[in-house]
Amino acid sequence: MDKDFERVLFSYLDSQDFIQIDMGNDKICFVNSENDKYAQIRFDKDDGYCFINFDLVKEISSFFSLQRSDSQEVIGRWVENTIQMKVTNTFPYRKYNLCKVENTLQMKVTNTSANASANEVLLRIPN
Repeated sequence: MDKDFERVLFSYLDSQDFIQIDMGNDKICFVNSENDKYAQIRFDKDDGYCFINFDLVKEISSFFSLQRSDSQEVIGRWVENTIQMKVTNTFPYRKYNLCKVENTLQMKVTNTSANASANEVLLRIPN
């Protein structure tokens, strides 16, 4: 993929203003807002796997006229660039459940919006 085109895609993803949430030692999630029920992107630190919400893959593919596999790859490279960690593989998924918790001591919010509550973070609920 052309580097100039990739920069345009990265700018588009940057403009989404994802909130990046470090879920402890093993995961980083990107959500649209503190109240989101589902993550748009989940990165597993242990194996470098990047799970991308299927709707986001479709949105990027449609908007930029890309194959879905190309969209996954560029989103994976954007994640690498954003968190400075290696993405080993990307996978689309339908939904990744998250809920609000009050115990912020175990979580580290690395990026948030101006209306975020200091007592609210998002946590994965196993299915």
